[in-house]
Amino acid sequence: MVSSLVFNASPAAAATYEVKMGADNGMLSFVPSKLEVQPGDTVKFINNKLAPHNAVFEGSSDVAQELTHKQLMFSPGENYTVTVPSDASSGDYTYYCEPHRGAGMVGHLIVK
Repeated sequence: MVSSLVFNASPAAAATYEVKMGADNGMLSFVPSKLEVQPGDTVKFINNKLAPHNAVFEGSSDVAQELTHKQLMFSPGENYTVTVPSDASSGDYTYYCEPHRGAGMVGHLIVK
């Protein structure tokens, strides 16, 4: 008698997260300011308050360049979406809003 055992392991579904650009209370910040993601996850940056905003990732790595969105967004609700590259190394990817960096508008995308 021959028996077989089959495992159907489906890959984990990629998640989608939202980051507000400008807090509801009017503070110049990303909300949330720290976000943990996995490679393949999607992040939607949404212009919320006190425009204009963008998100520029520090460093010259391919991942930082791929996630950066230098174009300023002016309208409430305007957004852009990025997917964390499947080959992204684990670590903390710091990003900032160019017009509001001096005011402390900085965020962290933590790839696990």
